[in-house]
Amino acid sequence: MKNIERIVRIKDTECLVNMNQPVFRWPDNPILSPTDVNKVWTSPGMQVITAHNAGTTKFNDELIMLFRSHLRNGISIIGLARSRNGVDWSVDEKPAMVPVNEDEAGGVEDPRITKIDDTYYITYSAYHGMEKDRVRVSLATTQNFREFTRHGPLLDVDMRNVVIFPEVIDGNYIALFRPNDHTKNHTGGIFKQILIGRTQKIENRKWKIENRPIMQQAGGPSSFGDKIGPGAPPIKTRYGWLNIFHGVRSTMDGNPYVLGVALHDPDDPGKLKVSNIPILFPSTSDCRVAETDYVHVPHVVFTCGALRNEDGSIFIYYGGNDTVMNLGITHEDVLVELCNRFPQDPLTGIPQYKMT
Repeated sequence: MKNIERIVRIKDTECLVNMNQPVFRWPDNPILSPTDVNKVWTSPGMQVITAHNAGTTKFNDELIMLFRSHLRNGISIIGLARSRNGVDWSVDEKPAMVPVNEDEAGGVEDPRITKIDDTYYITYSAYHGMEKDRVRVSLATTQNFREFTRHGPLLDVDMRNVVIFPEVIDGNYIALFRPNDHTKNHTGGIFKQILIGRTQKIENRKWKIENRPIMQQAGGPSSFGDKIGPGAPPIKTRYGWLNIFHGVRSTMDGNPYVLGVALHDPDDPGKLKVSNIPILFPSTSDCRVAETDYVHVPHVVFTCGALRNEDGSIFIYYGGNDTVMNLGITHEDVLVELCNRFPQDPLTGIPQYKMT
């Protein structure tokens, strides 16, 4: 079987990706760390211990990154960084978004950015200030990344991940949803489901969500067996919509997070192929910090943003150990081929190819 490969050139670096190594880790990772943020946010009350899980988008002649940072008191806020090349980033002097009411007082986290026409839609997780683990995915919009309009929760039910497709499809706005469960270990139950929903207007809080999941794990052995959820907003390619998601398999040493990929039909996103093979596993290279620096959650790779380039290459911006921001380089041809050659049943996770 031929191993599809592509070479992506960035600065003076050749990044080789293929079906054995679908994602090339940028050699100078992390591209953003708590140390970088603290050089800009110098006030003692604004010093952070993480910089991770960032949404990304193109804005005018620059790239925008909305990243999540834990303050030292444990509450998350959202910062903004800018880049010309997608590799070198500079942090704005002030955070972009901080909690504004009791529904967000526990922290604002994991922003995803979707541009439709001239508006940037930002979904983010908002944690209640007093009710443990109560989280609602909320919505903010902007047209300039200076002023942000808050619209409150997308739905009046707990959600943990929501990503919006960057295009109206068949007259509807479409999104992928992962409900929030209240299991003790944050795995199993509806943590193993991804749902699809539609609405006529994103801001109206009237999403019609289908009851039947479009992705689900039945509980068998799998790198995604105990938890899945949408990661970056879907990316349009000539093959269809690429959905880079996260998955978890519980082990005796915790819950390692991996990245997976699915390919959705361009006209009917409820139809999809899911690669049974993850595209990125966590490694020690994903959290390079000083010996005395804090590390938040070991064994995690997690993405909220990915950008496609004109040559079909894709920059995946992913958090390492919920602590730092990294860059991974891949190519749409490789990701699509993984979905085609090594699929799993979308509703059970059972492999649909011969392991020979």
